[in-house]
Amino acid sequence: MKKILLTLAALGSLSAVQAQQAGSWLIQGGMTRIAPSVSSGTLSAPSPSGTTVDVGADNQVTAQVTYMVDQNWAVAVPLGLGFKHKLYGTGAIAGVGQIGTVTALPISVFAQYRFGESNAKFRPYAMLGLSYAYFHDAQGSATLNSLNPLNPVGGSTGLKVDSKFALSPGLGMAYQVDDRWFVDFSYTKSLLKTTTTLSTGQSINTTLNPAIITLGVGMRY
Repeated sequence: MKKILLTLAALGSLSAVQAQQAGSWLIQGGMTRIAPSVSSGTLSAPSPSGTTVDVGADNQVTAQVTYMVDQNWAVAVPLGLGFKHKLYGTGAIAGVGQIGTVTALPISVFAQYRFGESNAKFRPYAMLGLSYAYFHDAQGSATLNSLNPLNPVGGSTGLKVDSKFALSPGLGMAYQVDDRWFVDFSYTKSLLKTTTTLSTGQSINTTLNPAIITLGVGMRY
């Protein structure tokens, strides 16, 4: 019995040591919040002078797959179905409310450097990613239709938001609950700029620079 207990303890210790070593796959699910920090240009003419925009935040269920290249370096790929953001009028049209919506699908790959030993309970990490923000299903609201001087009578103003690449630096921390389960928290700032064009020809440049906050729970494989 003593030998059996010692063997089980040794196996448990070995499993914990291997928790985040080379070849480990970390699969997690959780919630992600994307909150743009908008610096808006002005809408080109014809439009009310000083027309600017703001973009609302959205929360969605997400997943992430991480591969440990070695004890410290890892490659992480977040997975999700997209985030729907509301567009609001500001500046000259402040107070008009929502002027449209757009869905953003961020496609990212991150390189992570995890500090500490592979068997540490708590491991902070730094990361840098390349992201492609794919914007689709952009729609103008009835409010935008009424504000746009070029909107055809009885028609609607369409929107097109340009998809763009962006660098995404961030920080995170992982807590190993046991030899398989872990909790992960990360904060990323994506350095993103884009241009939105109305179907009637006016355009506006915006710096979005969204903060991306993710809390997940996962398992090691």
